[in-house]
Amino acid sequence: MPTARAISTAVLLSTATLLASSLAACAPTGQDGDRHGDTGGATTDAQALTSLRNQSLTWKDCPAPAPIQGDGEAPGALPDGTRWQCATLRTPLDWKNPSGESMDLALIRARAAGDPDERIGSLLFNFGGPGGSGVATLPGLAPDYEKLRTRYDLVSFDPRGVGNSAGVRCLDAGLPSEEEIDNTPDDGGDETNALVRFNRETAAACEKNSGDVLPHVGTTQAAQDMDLMRQVLGDEKLHYFGISYGTELGGVYAHLFPEHVGRAVLDGVVDPTHDLMEEALAQAGGFQLAFEHFAAWCARQGCTLGDDAEDIVDLVVGLEAALDDAPLATPDDGELDGDGLVDAISGALYRQDYWPALRVGLEAAADDNGEVLHDLAEALGQHGRGGGTDDDTATEESNEDDAFRAITCDDSSNRYTVADVESRLPDFLEASPLFGPGLAWSALSCDGWPVPGAARHPEVSAPGAPPVLLVGNTGDPATPYEGAARMAQRLGEKVGVELTYEGEGHGAYDSGNTCVQDTVNAYLLNGTLPKPGTVCEAEPLPEGK
Repeated sequence: MPTARAISTAVLLSTATLLASSLAACAPTGQDGDRHGDTGGATTDAQALTSLRNQSLTWKDCPAPAPIQGDGEAPGALPDGTRWQCATLRTPLDWKNPSGESMDLALIRARAAGDPDERIGSLLFNFGGPGGSGVATLPGLAPDYEKLRTRYDLVSFDPRGVGNSAGVRCLDAGLPSEEEIDNTPDDGGDETNALVRFNRETAAACEKNSGDVLPHVGTTQAAQDMDLMRQVLGDEKLHYFGISYGTELGGVYAHLFPEHVGRAVLDGVVDPTHDLMEEALAQAGGFQLAFEHFAAWCARQGCTLGDDAEDIVDLVVGLEAALDDAPLATPDDGELDGDGLVDAISGALYRQDYWPALRVGLEAAADDNGEVLHDLAEALGQHGRGGGTDDDTATEESNEDDAFRAITCDDSSNRYTVADVESRLPDFLEASPLFGPGLAWSALSCDGWPVPGAARHPEVSAPGAPPVLLVGNTGDPATPYEGAARMAQRLGEKVGVELTYEGEGHGAYDSGNTCVQDTVNAYLLNGTLPKPGTVCEAEPLPEGK
């Protein structure tokens, strides 16, 4: 289908440019997340903590991000000439034993550009995952936060276990890649057994390659790291901007250190009342709702997939089943199967900007051309992730997937079985015949994990903390809108303040919506909270785009 290919090339190039910009960042100088033994003799915990709080950071110009952080080019100077600086922060490997072994965390910052007398302090970012490198992400997104830089140093970091902060590695020669595994087994036999075996072998590889770090990468210890950052950066309060998983991290920080919370914004809010299975089920409904919104838009555009949203959804569900039985070959000797189709769709639902590319890809796939969706899935990082290879480059890849699994499984005490998943499959299929099965089977990802999980769900109650601004997006596929209200309830009375964004995609601030950005900026810059019930409406995609 030549026309579809020509259109998709232009769209994918612009998409790739946007995605590449988010990786334009840096790796820290210094010891690359190394762990260090105790060199101080019989140092007490109190002495160790005093030493950690009094450490000085050595800031240097940032080089290119390391492969484990996602690779890319060194970040260029900001428009006013400000250069990105990187450093390492020494922190305990185990916060329960601060006088024991230590580790280095990778940090990045851009200094405030406004009047020094108006500077508030540092604004610490976590962009989610878990597993994403903040060092590699912040420079690419910095234009969105330039107004905030008038009063804050912009700071981010690789959380423990991520990137250059003692990054977890689960890759092992001989393990299959994830794309060789059927993530939605329906035979009750060999396919299911292969998925179970893959998860257990991955867990064993994590323990083999990163066993010393693995017990210490959970969210509670990451929150303790953030309070150390606050002190070393010289701030009385922690001013914070958390997105997606970063909202969970922010909630846990508020629970542990309510008296140290400054101006905090949580965008794309994780529901703190859910365990792993409940969260997966909520996401199935969230992705289904977002896809129905896409389908309605596609029908209004006159796309060839159907006359209305229901027709388009039904066609794609049928296409996914057909591709499971007979994948479409692609020119690079790859193939588009049902899992690849769902990967491409779910990745494209993270930003409404990607909808035109998704429309082109689905129209092409319905015409037996899988190349566009295959390329889109790879460009969005949703296809062919995880797993090891037999070649020597396996250890030179980003560890985002490994860190995601490690942090998730360290946090969650849930250990689901095949029987657990099979008993809940009807609920997932009802929520979404397209996304439900894959999300249901993802609950097995902690099967065989060598570290006991911390709890069924995170503790975020923070009585006495100052207001925390929660931004919920009504069309969010990954963190459904209801999570913001539940986070507000769990944080406590007068702590959680909600702002509603009636839009699409994951999160709200980075959508570029002026209302959301102005409201968030007013709080972070001036301490002005929105009135209760404030709603920001998205601008619709231009017709014909």
